This record gives sequence, C-alpha cells and structure tokens, in this order.
Amino acid sequence: MLWVPLLLVACAAAAVSAARLCLAAVAAARPARREDPDPQHELTLPEAAYLSGGPLRVADLTLVSMHRARRLLLAHTGWATVVDPDGRDDLERSVIGAIGPAGQARTTAIRPAIADADAVRAVADRLVTAGLAAPDAGRRSVAAGVRSVLASLLLTVALAVGALLVLPQDAPVTPVLSWFALPLLLTAGCLLIARAEAHPYPHWASPTGQTLLGTVPPDDVLATLATRGPGSLDDPGLRAALDAG
Repeated sequence: MLWVPLLLVACAAAAVSAARLCLAAVAAARPARREDPDPQHELTLPEAAYLSGGPLRVADLTLVSMHRARRLLLAHTGWATVVDPDGRDDLERSVIGAIGPAGQARTTAIRPAIADADAVRAVADRLVTAGLAAPDAGRRSVAAGVRSVLASLLLTVALAVGALLVLPQDAPVTPVLSWFALPLLLTAGCLLIARAEAHPYPHWASPTGQTLLGTVPPDDVLATLATRGPGSLDDPGLRAALDAG
C-alpha cells in the first residue's frame, strides 16, 4: 500500500488547485468598477485595441499608426526606425522612448516595453474605471489558477507512475490507476472548463465593453488592426514587421 500516500498527495494538490481556480474565476467575474458602464461610450481606437487584445494590441496599433503617418518606419525585417522624434501624444512618446536614443530597435524588443508603458496603463485604467474592461488583477489571478491546476495534473501523472513503480510485481494495476483517475479527471476537467469559459483569462473587455466593440466599424486598416489583430493586415510587410523574431 505504498502507493496510497502518493494518491493522497495527488488528491490534495488537485483539490487545492481546483479551489484556487474557482475562487479566482468568481473574483474576476465580480464587478470591480467605480461607476456603471456607459453603453453609449464612443471607443477610441486605442481603447478598442485594448478591449480586443490587451496592451500588446495597443502597442501594435500605435506602431502601425505612426508608420502610416510616416513618423516611424517599420521594416519587414522586424526593425522600427524613428522618423519624427516628436511624439504627438503619450502613446507615440512611449514608442519613441522604448526605441531609445539610437532611433532604431527590434519590434519584438520594444512591443513589450510599449505595452507596459504608463500611457497604455492609463488607457487600461480609464476603461476599468468606466466599467468597460476587466481588472488586470483578476486576469492574473485566473491565469495563475490555471497554471496551478496544470501543475497538479502533471504532478498526478508523475505520482501515478511512481505508484506503479512501487507496486509489488503480482499486484493488480487497474485499481491503482482507477484511484489516480479521480484527481486526473478533476484537474483535466477544470482545465477544459477554463479553456471554454475563460480564455483569455478572462476577456480583456467586460460584457458592456464587448458589446461596444461590436459597434466599431472595421472601415480602415487601423480599425481592423485594433479589433482583429495583426493577422488581419493586408500588407505582408507590416505583418512581418510585427512578427519577425
């Protein structure tokens, strides 16, 4: 019966991680806003980009917007070169600051820096305050819960293998596997539910924000990029500029 303690560890880990994920999901779904959402709010393109794809989408939108205005050159090789060092707003200034005094940098290096800039956080805070975006803390807690459940699933598999190794040669294997199937089913089920109900973890936009996104007409390149992402760009050079490693 040396496998029983291993089973208890697997069950405990599965139960704790599943409970953590459930609590995080409930907390993330709880309204955390200072005012009621305005269904008549007219989204700006940076706001639509954030609600659709988060901070990195805002970074992509700003880069392409500056490129189209000939204030920045995006090369298909993945380099961004400053043409006009005077940003017109905080988002543009965050791009120029991320590129640095050299005036040129890899887009893969500057996109995370732009996404983490104060200007992008200001867009996020404004949307959360307006009740149109999910608080970032809720997203992080749900994502952490998902990682915890995944770790428990892998631990269960490892403990099941260990249990089989400590079994006497003439002991039946089926009962042991049946018991380990319980924590395995619990963790796998949680992951499947999280994938279906909270992916991304959770959506960047609140329900009202998601409704407003449907009113943004994709009538130009920037609006389409904001709502659908870099993959929607018709220009293969711009897609390569944002994706190049």
